[in-house]
Amino acid sequence: MALKVAIVGLPNVGKSTLFNALTQTAAAQAANYPFCTIEPNVGEVAVPEPRLDALARAAGSKEIIPARITFVDIAGLVRGAAQGEGLGNQFLANIRDCDAVALVARCFVDTDITHVEGRIDPIDDLDIIETELMIADLESLEKRVPALEKKAKGGDKDSQTTLRLINLALEPLRAGRPARVADVPEDDRKAWRMLQLLTTKPALYVCNVDEGAAGEGNEFSALVQARATRDGANSVVISAQIESEIAMLDADERAEFLETLGLHEPGLNRLIREAYALLGLRTYFTAGPKEARAWTIPVGATGPQAAGVIHTDFEKGFIRAETIAFEDYVRLGGEAGARDAGKLRSEGKEYVVRDGDVMNFRFNV
Repeated sequence: MALKVAIVGLPNVGKSTLFNALTQTAAAQAANYPFCTIEPNVGEVAVPEPRLDALARAAGSKEIIPARITFVDIAGLVRGAAQGEGLGNQFLANIRDCDAVALVARCFVDTDITHVEGRIDPIDDLDIIETELMIADLESLEKRVPALEKKAKGGDKDSQTTLRLINLALEPLRAGRPARVADVPEDDRKAWRMLQLLTTKPALYVCNVDEGAAGEGNEFSALVQARATRDGANSVVISAQIESEIAMLDADERAEFLETLGLHEPGLNRLIREAYALLGLRTYFTAGPKEARAWTIPVGATGPQAAGVIHTDFEKGFIRAETIAFEDYVRLGGEAGARDAGKLRSEGKEYVVRDGDVMNFRFNV
């Protein structure tokens, strides 16, 4: 499954600098003036997965194929965006197509970089963003109500369900709270997701700090992290400036640069890990002479569902999955060694895939 994350924030908080660094491109024009991003830039990056190298060595794989994550750089929002201020709400729709939202808060002081609100207050930044998303959801839902009410009165069951869920979302939104706080029955979860509400997207708060605070954060990022804890969101501290410098280095230079800063890994790794945790995702592998590959699945996915990530025919015709734990696969030198040691398991349709499983699917189309 593809993971798509929208990078959202006010102008000049470092969104495009972060996007450029994460995608190692210059696709987004990072400049010191508001609205320098006028199209939603999209970039794909590989998900850092150190286990793939060991897996490829054990399997004798010619190629390594990591999972991918897509970042979408959304144009800077401003106060009143939902009513057309700044670049208006034309970019809010781009967020609806994403799985999660990374809310970038400016947690650094630099008099050379202007702030659209004329101050440094990351909590107020987050409040502005969330307010605009709530207003957009509120207006979108209220526009749908009259037509749905008419159909619901005529006995249309789908319209009745949708109207009930819309009213469930409108209650917190009208009270100035995001729709995610609504108590949605488990049986309605799928229909609830179909509403595509901006304020039900899982949120990751990204604290963009200066270079000196990249390791431990600062007083601004501490406020954002406390806010994330209150909101049930995840948070990560990143220096977009450091990430942009890292993006220009090769692997050896990168490791040396990080060591001089007292950092163990690039911020991208932490950002992706937090996004995975936020969305409840895990990784399984396939391996052989041709390639070693990582696949992303939701926590709780069964064998057939994991097979379906590769191809829908694999899920439809699923018979069984030959499964080896990653540690056993590497320790025993690949599939043959694991099989000889009795570590290869044959799992059926009810098997819940574990993180790191190395799998080979048997199916019949």
